[in-house]
Amino acid sequence: MRTSIIKNVENPLQIKQQLVIWAQQFREVVFLDSNSYPQQYSSADCILAVDAFTAIQTDYVNAFEDLKQYQESTKDWLFGYLSYDLKNDIESVTSSNLDGLGFPDLFFFQPKKIFILKGQELQIQYLFLCDDEIEYDFESIQETEELQFDSLQTVNIEERISKKDYVTKVNDILSHIHRGDIYEVNFCMEFFAEKAEINPLGKFLKLNEISKPPFAVFFKNNKHFILSASPERYLRKEGDLIISQPIKGTAKRFLDVEQDEASKNTLLADPKERSENIMITDLVRNDISRTAQKGSVQVTELCKIYSFLQVHQMISTITARLAEPYTAVDVLKSTFPMGSMTGAPKISAMNIVDRLEETKRGVYSGAVGYFTPNGDFDFNVVIRSILYDEEKKYLSFSVGSAITANSIPEKEYEECLLKAKAMYAVLQ
Repeated sequence: MRTSIIKNVENPLQIKQQLVIWAQQFREVVFLDSNSYPQQYSSADCILAVDAFTAIQTDYVNAFEDLKQYQESTKDWLFGYLSYDLKNDIESVTSSNLDGLGFPDLFFFQPKKIFILKGQELQIQYLFLCDDEIEYDFESIQETEELQFDSLQTVNIEERISKKDYVTKVNDILSHIHRGDIYEVNFCMEFFAEKAEINPLGKFLKLNEISKPPFAVFFKNNKHFILSASPERYLRKEGDLIISQPIKGTAKRFLDVEQDEASKNTLLADPKERSENIMITDLVRNDISRTAQKGSVQVTELCKIYSFLQVHQMISTITARLAEPYTAVDVLKSTFPMGSMTGAPKISAMNIVDRLEETKRGVYSGAVGYFTPNGDFDFNVVIRSILYDEEKKYLSFSVGSAITANSIPEKEYEECLLKAKAMYAVLQ
């Protein structure tokens, strides 16, 4: 049983920052920020969950079944992540590449304390705790001062794959496409730093400020951190309604209004970008249909342009109605990993990725999010994100692009650098 009260706050932007700063005292933290981005499907302006009462942490073996049992037995709020390598639990695929981070493949926790901000109302939910503690914590949050950190703190970033090797690998992918093995592959490369010492929260706040995406995440599990400025939703469940919003198609933003509008219109009309998006939309439709009511799968938006502070993106929206007797975790398992981060056909694309990429993706191109007590959920796609192991002092971020028959390797490399821009700006 949770104790729940509502507090009115005068300055929602200030209370958001105070919440995430106050949360740093806890071992487990998930802070989700929508940044007031206009979107049809949203539950809150921000959500903070801290301090595990129970938790599940495991490798990929039988991971979805373990998560299903945990979620169905707990019937409470759960926050955590699914790493990309959970694919090995679903399909006959493996990953033997370097893993510099070593995060668990799956981690979720049942928080003792939850804060949900909607407008000027802050809902506070505590597990098995009294009103006095809520009042004490709320006062402490309001007294929390602005974060002080070294803005000159820099990190020496290295590319795991050189431009020359990247071009060679993309040409290898193109040969597979021309032979008909695949239609599209999302090929990614890692940027990393060893002996990196950062203030994770400070870097997150800077990354979030220059990006303001709808699915920002600050995640902490002891010494493991995810600092995410993701613009992409993987999957959301509202009752029996399932929503997926894959991104495929990227264009640069410009300060000049006319140039910026031209860039957006060029993206909208680009046949290569549209074909990328439509192929992945088709893949997502197929994945969702496995647990959907017959005839309920719909593409409600196709190739719509959404603008963010760093880039314009082409996004499609697919909806469906969940069929009985499928559960929340069944939907996740049947659609994971998300099509926008794999390719088509999915298994062939994943096998090529494992051969040509030089590091395990881990949490990158996985998903962070939450389950509600009634079995609804919302998960982002872990892109535009910095991953950090504070103990190993290893820092990593990865970027990728969709390779299709019309891809030019050098242009795909430039797209990767464009997507890496915000992370570079924060770290250097």
